[in-house]
Parts: sequence; C-alpha cells; structure tokens
Amino acid sequence: MSTMSKKKEKKKLNFPHTYVIIFLLIILATLLTWIIPAGHFPRVKDAVTHKDIIVADQFSFIPNTPVNPIYIPLKIVYGLIKSSDIIFLVLIVGGAFNVIIKTGMFQALAGKVTSFFASKEELLIPAFTTIFALACMSMGVNTFIGFAPVAVILARSMGYDAIVGVSMVALGGAIGFSTGAFNPFTTGVAQALAGLPMFSGAGYRFFCLVVFLIVTNIYIISYAKKIKKNPELSIVRDLEKQENNMEAGEASPELNLKHYVVFIVVLAFFALLVYGGANWGWNLKHSAALFIWMAIVGGLAYGFGPSAIAKEFVDGAKKLVFGALIIGIARAISIILDDGKILDTAVFYLGHMLASMPHVLQGAGMFLMQLIINGLITSGSGQAAVTMPVMLPVADIIHMTRQTSVLAFNFGDGLSNYVLPTSSALMGFLAITNISYEQWMRYMGKLFLIWIVVGCGLVMLANTIGYGPF
Repeated sequence: MSTMSKKKEKKKLNFPHTYVIIFLLIILATLLTWIIPAGHFPRVKDAVTHKDIIVADQFSFIPNTPVNPIYIPLKIVYGLIKSSDIIFLVLIVGGAFNVIIKTGMFQALAGKVTSFFASKEELLIPAFTTIFALACMSMGVNTFIGFAPVAVILARSMGYDAIVGVSMVALGGAIGFSTGAFNPFTTGVAQALAGLPMFSGAGYRFFCLVVFLIVTNIYIISYAKKIKKNPELSIVRDLEKQENNMEAGEASPELNLKHYVVFIVVLAFFALLVYGGANWGWNLKHSAALFIWMAIVGGLAYGFGPSAIAKEFVDGAKKLVFGALIIGIARAISIILDDGKILDTAVFYLGHMLASMPHVLQGAGMFLMQLIINGLITSGSGQAAVTMPVMLPVADIIHMTRQTSVLAFNFGDGLSNYVLPTSSALMGFLAITNISYEQWMRYMGKLFLIWIVVGCGLVMLANTIGYGPF
C-alpha cells in the first residue's frame, strides 16, 4: 500500500506545470504556422450586423507568414497586453474578496445557509446552476466570475470542495450561454447572418438547455456526494486543506449587525454589476472598478481602517497572480495563429470536409467542426462572422436548415470554452478560486465528453426534424 502511495505521489510530482502545458501549446501553434498553408477570405461589411464577414466563395491561398519561434516571448507579452482587462479584473476581484472574507461575513452566512439546507444540501447545486444558466442566456459568463468565491464558500460549508463551488456558477452559466436562447452576441449575430428572425427557434434551444442542465447536475451531484463521503477523493484536496477554515481549526463566526451591513453592501454592488452589464453596456473594466469600490465600502462598513483594507486587498491580489498571468500567456496561442494567417485555411478545409460526410452525421459534424474552430477563434461574435458565411452555403447544399447550423455554432462556440486554456472565462474562474488547469481537466474531461455526445444527439435530432423556420 505504501509503495502504491509513493507511485501516486511520484506521478503527481512529475505532472507538467500548468505554464509548461500552455507553453507547449504555444509551440504547437507556432509549428502549425509553418505547416498549414496561409489562406484568406475577403471580408465585407454586413449591412444588418455591421460585422466584417467573409465572402465564402472567394477563398485564396496567400504567401505564408510563419511565426519565428524567437518571437514567442514577444507574442506572450502581446497576449498579456490584449488580456489586460480580464487579468486586472481577476487581481482586483481577488483583492476585493479578500477584504470581504476577512470580515467573516461570508463564513457566518455560509453557516446559516448550511443550517437551512440541512439534509437537503444537494438542492443547492441545481438551484445555483439553473439561476446562472438563465442569467447567461442573454449575456457572457465573464460577468459572473466574481460570484465564484461566494459559491466556493457555500460549497465548502456543505462539505463539498472548490470544484463543486466553481461548477455551480461556471457550468450553469456555460449551459445558458451555449444553448443561446436569447444571446445577442452569438445567436443574434449568427441568425442575422443566416437571414433568420431574431431569436427564432427559442423553444428547441430551451429544450436543449433543460437537457444539458439535467446531465450536468447529475455529474456535479455525483462528484459532490463522492467527496462529501470521502474528502480525500477531492481533486483539489491540498487546496481544501489549505483554505478550509473549519479544517484549520477556526470556528465559524456568528452573524452580527456588522455582517448584515457588509452583506447589504456586497448584495447592492452585485445587483449594480448585473444591471450595469445588462442595461448600460458595462464591460470588464467597469466591473473591475466596481469591485474596488466594493472593497473600500465593505471594509469601511465593517470597521476596517484604510491601511487594513489596503493590506488585505494586496494580500488577496497576490494569491491570484499565478492564475491571472495564465490568461494572458494562453492568449498568445490565438495571436500566433492569427499572425500565421492559417485560420481562414482551417475554416475552408473544414467546410469542404463537412459537405462530404453522410447526411445523418452532418449535424454532428458541423457541431464538432465549430468546436475545433472555437479553439482557434475564441470570440463568439468573431467566430460567427468568420464561420457562418462558410457553413450557411454548405448547409443549403446538404439540405440542412440554417437554424440547425446556428444551433451547431452555438454549441461549438460555447461548450469548448470550459476546457480550452485560451478561454478567458475558464481561466478567470480558475484563477479566482486557485484551481489549477490540470486539476480542472481531471474533473471536467469526462463531463466535456458527455457534453459532446449530448450535443451531437441534439443537433442530429434538430437536423432530422427540420428545425426551422428554415
């Protein structure tokens, strides 16, 4: 038994560092710019969406522009610069939440929530995933990164771990965004390019949302039950030993008047965050600024002095430097692929490959191709502008409804964001909760495969029933 434990420990120690994994992917992207021929689709401004879309029948090969490996560090710096908004958001949210956590409000509130859900803890998981799924039907998941630390505290109070906490927010939001019932940035753009009525076909997308929610909640609850029964099975056990206050021998504080005041402050700022994102067009920069105010007002409301607030803010930000830098480093992958001019070539070949597949598999094939393309083009609206002008003519040729092709795009664009190291949403969630990418993939890998199977089935069903209106 001791020998097996030593072997397990050795394997753990030998697993590549997260930065090493990302750097290997950067090298791979660089090599691809030397192997894949450069290509180009001309762009025109779409009158409806005002997006630059490709002219699908005018692809041409162009002189190769391979990326010199010597410039890889420079591309990483460019990635950090281009990702500065979410990097600073992660650092600022980390600082702000450390201030609020030091008040003991979240810990005391978690104790109350635990008592309320006593003997019915599992209801907390589907409640959270459903709320965030509905919220993300019309906005990006990035808006809710700041909710993850709260969910983690609640999950821990129930006897679960940080993975469960992140899942309740991130995976719930992922389902809402990926099914895209009323998403103006993905569904709206794709349907406009397809000439479909805005947000038509919402009924079937709601059905897809319910299916994904059921499957995902079963997976999360199964894992939660397992680690509650035996905490040693937690994928992030070391993190739990370090972070869990109860394990560290600290008693949960009792709710007092100051905690209620801090809670009202935090609730007000979160409400403002959601409202500003939905109605005032707030972006990540506005969100970051709001969290600075939350740290100041929340700290003062509890009775912290300016120096104490500053100290706790810096301490919280320090903890997230590791994860925050990953976001920018991973961004270098898409920069390299774009500089190498191979994205259009990939779209061109994938479109032709789809047309040659058997009809019964074409829906699933389009979904899988959109998954692949999302690894290259991480922007949802950007992916729609690049791929839909290619996929729509292909859909017409193979007698697939345009609504089905939009659904395939939705799934492909959204679902893979929770396994790709280039996804700012995923890396933001992991950074803010101190979960490493390799730990997340040990948990998420199986669920992602389940998502692929379910997604293929739903797109194939849509293709079979002639999901429309056309």
